[in-house]
Amino acid sequence: QVQVVESGGGLVQPGGSLRLSCDASTSMTITSMAWFRQAPGKQRELVAMIEIHGLITYGDFLKGRFTISRDNNKPTVYLQMNSLEPEDTADYFCRVVVEVEAQKRAIYWGQGKRVTVSS
Repeated sequence: QVQVVESGGGLVQPGGSLRLSCDASTSMTITSMAWFRQAPGKQRELVAMIEIHGLITYGDFLKGRFTISRDNNKPTVYLQMNSLEPEDTADYFCRVVVEVEAQKRAIYWGQGKRVTVSS
């Protein structure tokens, strides 16, 4: 089993910053951790992902405003969000992919954290 716990989020003015954290509790090997977001009426989309070997992928819409990082001592990833815009308002979800056995993976999601960008 995998427990995924997110923290951070909240209300921020346009141009402001927020940081999200995601902690995963598992005895299995984590192959990637990622942040997705879902705005009202829209599909869930990838924000940023970091894989076990350090490869990082960002959503095309970010334009360098967000940064994903990880704690190398524990299964925690962070999403630093700068220059936030009203269009960034969404529920942000942490996704953890683990290796259950050889060539078999399982996906776990956190409950989500609401980020609201508004003046």
